[in-house]
Amino acid sequence: MPSAPFRLSVLAAAAVLIAACGGQEKNTAASAPTADTVTRNNVTEPQSLDPHQITGVPEINVVRDLLEGLVETDGKGAVIPAAAESWESGDNKVWTFKLREGLKWSNGEPLTAEDFVYSWRRLVDPKTASQYATYLQAAKIENIDEILKGEKSPDTLGVKAVDPQTLQITLTAAVPYFPQMLYHAATKPVHRATVEKHGVKWTQPENFVGNGPYVMKNWVVNERIELEKNPQYRDAANVKINKVVFLPIGSQTDDVARYEAGEVDITDALPPEMYAKLQEKYPQELKRSPYLCTYYFEINNQKAPFDDVRVRKALSLALDRETIAAKVLGRGEEPAYNLTRAGTAGFVPYVPEWSKLDQAARVAEAKKLLAEAGYSESKPLTFSFLYNTSEQHKKIAVAAASMWQQALGFVKVNLENQEWKTYLDSRRNGNYQIARASWCGDYNEPSTFLNTLQSANSSNRAFYKNADYDALLAKTLQADIDDKERTRLYTQAEAQIDKDSAVIPVYGYVNSRLVKPHIGGYSTEDVLNELPSKRLFIQK
Repeated sequence: MPSAPFRLSVLAAAAVLIAACGGQEKNTAASAPTADTVTRNNVTEPQSLDPHQITGVPEINVVRDLLEGLVETDGKGAVIPAAAESWESGDNKVWTFKLREGLKWSNGEPLTAEDFVYSWRRLVDPKTASQYATYLQAAKIENIDEILKGEKSPDTLGVKAVDPQTLQITLTAAVPYFPQMLYHAATKPVHRATVEKHGVKWTQPENFVGNGPYVMKNWVVNERIELEKNPQYRDAANVKINKVVFLPIGSQTDDVARYEAGEVDITDALPPEMYAKLQEKYPQELKRSPYLCTYYFEINNQKAPFDDVRVRKALSLALDRETIAAKVLGRGEEPAYNLTRAGTAGFVPYVPEWSKLDQAARVAEAKKLLAEAGYSESKPLTFSFLYNTSEQHKKIAVAAASMWQQALGFVKVNLENQEWKTYLDSRRNGNYQIARASWCGDYNEPSTFLNTLQSANSSNRAFYKNADYDALLAKTLQADIDDKERTRLYTQAEAQIDKDSAVIPVYGYVNSRLVKPHIGGYSTEDVLNELPSKRLFIQK
């Protein structure tokens, strides 16, 4: 799952706010619980709430409450039944999902297997232009390759409704983790009549029809999104929060201030420079957990000067990840040398030989590579570094630029800041040289990270193309590959990424938030960091 404006988010120093923090007692953040409402910071205004048009975490956070797929995850990140009550496969290629009886859309109409057929066909239809169309390609659903090339119609996709409660999906390869992939937003159903009647406006509150625990009540752009409980939801009796409010608070210091003022119940990520103070002040309210996300620098592999592997490698070598993780951030983040987050199920990290060198030796090698590529004091390496509006992203970008310029000498970095939606478009269209990026696992398995760099993957915004890399990932799904061999192939894929310096991994995320004491149901054990509002409740 791609970069949120920071699935960790935004930051900033604020001496006034820090001083204000010191004037209150521990565990006494202003709190005025409303019996049936939870207010959450969602960092930025969503690009869209159509599950087939979104790519970022802020969008997925809201869609998760509005729509429900075949499966969902529990508080520990395990896949559990949702719209489907069960599933089975004898060969990991043909999967049969049994839907629950009596499923309904929020307008009272029945929801059937045919709704999933329509929705998945819409997802892969080239006319939809979904950035997640290749998600089903990674799942190896029958005919997906030909559909994406325009050689076959979307209605040939290997998914069919056997009857109203039975959905059958045919894959071209055995994918043992296929059910794990199906909690993702892109695979959730949409209401056909509503989509076809209202077009791009179908997600507006007055038009919206969904099947999740909540429905849209109000959407004030750049101010708030309000959801209310869906009485037609299959498990409505166990949804304890009647109203959910999402706020687009871009500054982490503002987020904390509004939390302390009682305006926010759940913050997003915490400002690094305030972290220690907040941990001391609110030890019971500060929730920290592992997070299946990697922060990395995305390199446009097809645009000069980064079409030269020596230049890409030099910047990777000269970047002091340890300093960024420990000093620029300092909330428990870990330096990263792999795109796949360490701790992902079935993953053994690749350890580059250069990572064992001290920073001085890395820099010496980086200078040598740049000299070989033709750069010097008289011909400096000059490039732009793109990041989306965020004090924290800015802080990391400034730190990286400083490291490169000071360590390498003949490097000039122009920092470029864009708002979230513009930034997404720039990356998607290749209008950048280096950009900050992050990827959060769509499921707990290495392929969720590694597939993003396949040559034909729609999430491959580094425009990296390597047939050997593609072949390695293709081999992971061959019938004779067991789990041990698949793990070995994943490590080889990371070695290929490192050899080509396709991207520059920077650090592995942790998740740190402030959560009001009256909020129950918040889990610190889910590495996927799912937080559906239906899990939450107000504690007495």
